[in-house]
Amino acid sequence: MPGATALFLSSAESRSGKSALAVGLLAELCARGGRVGVFRPVVLDTAHDPLLDLLHPLSTSPAQQDTAVGVTYDDVHRDHDVAVGTAVERFHAYAADHDTVLVVGSDFTGVPAPTEFSVNAAIAAHLGAPMVLVVPCLDRSVDESVTAAQVIYHEARSRHADVAAVVANRVPPEEAETVRFGIVERLRSEVSPTGKRRGSVGGRVPVYTVPGDPLLSAPTMRDLMGAVDGRLLLGEEALLDREVTGMVVAGMTMPHVLDRLHEGCALICPGDREEVLIASLLAHRASTFPSLSGILLNGGFLPSEQVHRLVEGVGVELPVVTCTTGTMTTATAISRVQARIGPGSARKIERARTLVHQHLDVDTLLPPGGQPAGSASTRVVTPLMFEHELTARARAAGAHVVLPEGLEDRILRAADTLLARGVARLTLLGDEAEVRARAAALGLHLDEAAVVDPRTSDLREEFASTYAGLRAHKGVTVEAAHDIVTDPAYFGTLMVHGGQADGMVSGSITSTAHTVRPALEIIRTAPGVSVVSSVFFMCLADRVLVYGDCAINPDPSAEQLADIAVSSATTAARFGVDPRVAMLSYSTGGSGSGADVDKVRAATELVRERAPELLVEGPIQYDAAVDPAVAATKLKDSPVAGRATVLIFPDLNTGNNTYKAVQRSASAVAIGPVLQGLNAPVNDLSRGATVRDIVNTVAITAIQARG
Repeated sequence: MPGATALFLSSAESRSGKSALAVGLLAELCARGGRVGVFRPVVLDTAHDPLLDLLHPLSTSPAQQDTAVGVTYDDVHRDHDVAVGTAVERFHAYAADHDTVLVVGSDFTGVPAPTEFSVNAAIAAHLGAPMVLVVPCLDRSVDESVTAAQVIYHEARSRHADVAAVVANRVPPEEAETVRFGIVERLRSEVSPTGKRRGSVGGRVPVYTVPGDPLLSAPTMRDLMGAVDGRLLLGEEALLDREVTGMVVAGMTMPHVLDRLHEGCALICPGDREEVLIASLLAHRASTFPSLSGILLNGGFLPSEQVHRLVEGVGVELPVVTCTTGTMTTATAISRVQARIGPGSARKIERARTLVHQHLDVDTLLPPGGQPAGSASTRVVTPLMFEHELTARARAAGAHVVLPEGLEDRILRAADTLLARGVARLTLLGDEAEVRARAAALGLHLDEAAVVDPRTSDLREEFASTYAGLRAHKGVTVEAAHDIVTDPAYFGTLMVHGGQADGMVSGSITSTAHTVRPALEIIRTAPGVSVVSSVFFMCLADRVLVYGDCAINPDPSAEQLADIAVSSATTAARFGVDPRVAMLSYSTGGSGSGADVDKVRAATELVRERAPELLVEGPIQYDAAVDPAVAATKLKDSPVAGRATVLIFPDLNTGNNTYKAVQRSASAVAIGPVLQGLNAPVNDLSRGATVRDIVNTVAITAIQARG
């Protein structure tokens, strides 16, 4: 398969944790760019594969999901050779549209044996795809784990498959180094003197250990509900995807049940024990008790009409599931549920990404240079790729971001994702008891986030003095400042000013002015910048464009427009977009005249004076800026026309409407507004911002903070 890279992830056993490793490996490959797909050579049903349902939306593949499968188990059993040939053909057809493909081997449901794995190894050999071999180590001795690694490695090599690495998965942390060393030594005899391969050291195959993780081993409330054929009686359906860390059976009086509740547990309670139901719901909401993952009311009993009306009236969000089975049958069925990772398992997905990022060196699995073959010359950047790159760069930056709107659900959900990904250290502003209670009610884990209440913080007096000093020329006294700094936007901005945080993100429930005004008063503009402006990163299907200014300046002058252009080009370059600047107007070149065109023409000349190294064109119409065919007729010799990446709009009316039109009509992902020109990063959110928008904006802020 010329021009493409393939990795084959496989195990010889069931319950190996392969799905979680596939999530993490796919994220690492996507972060390296190119069109990254995922392929399943052998599945139970080509029309529906649960693992593809999980992985395909996480990829950057341009192909349809139904093209990412090979053959079924029945096909393999009917005629092994024909099935392998068909799987290989379908892989090549799929891979033709990709730069990198993660091939994920078949799933095992029976007794561990090399037979099914041999089919996977044979396919990998035919594909020329190096194998990443997964060895589960949970509930095994060190010697058993080492032997299992040797067996699977030997079987892969006997089928002529290349081995990129061995991953010992779910290893007890205290045994990690012993297991790794044991496998390395055992495999030394399996590698011939001429058996060196890409990424190996001295002919040795890289061996990695990944620790077991309680979160990945935990079933969800949705899994438990399915196991007992239950239905959701009360609470939010989305919270059924919260993980269950244990089980408590209410076979005792209510006070003793409360004593036994623990964080993330599921409570099994007969449906006619109404006092236990009410007490458990109250305990879940109380800051003095742990938060639950859900309640299962068994026995086929339902709460009385009065109790049902009572609990409905207090806004129950915790999932309450009802089932018909008895207590013993319910507990037994639940105890047999196997944990899985599905499309709705957001926390598990993030944990899987983090584990692979921390414990595997994916560069050793790729060709020299660590980049997908073929992606350098024709760089395609999809929205998901851009977001992966943001996350990776923000994680490396290690910045601290303050979020003033600490009681907003979207902010809390975004904080949970940001912490799980390790994007930034976070401080949430608000009453700590209220913030943490709301997070618990939503099933979120924000233990690593700091929570500060501006009204009671020890910093309030210091910030009041600082703000009064900064605004003394406007007559602001310390007494007045004492009240002003309790506003979360002002308090957060002062944290950035004072170095207690590196950046701030706000605006999901307040106006742009409410975010920008404190920044202008306290942080102020950077040297040499006359105006604060903004850009949106417009992530189209195959590229990223930068739009400025679409959020701040209603009618910038020629001088301000030039400033916006230079700042936008700098921002674009900082985030990996090669700046080619188009100064937009309703006229191209010298074909038009009038005050609006003249302003853009003058601004273009100022940009050339201030930043002679920049490629800039203007005035130019939008179609001539981005469409090579139009550019060839209007400005055929321009280095910008037809290839512009930074588009500067002449006024807010044009810019704001254009970005929203492109966002809605072209299904583009609009990340921003990203503020530029301040001494420190403060970024505004749209009041319609999604959790995804907030995560991206925090990542951008973290990157800005570290330059």
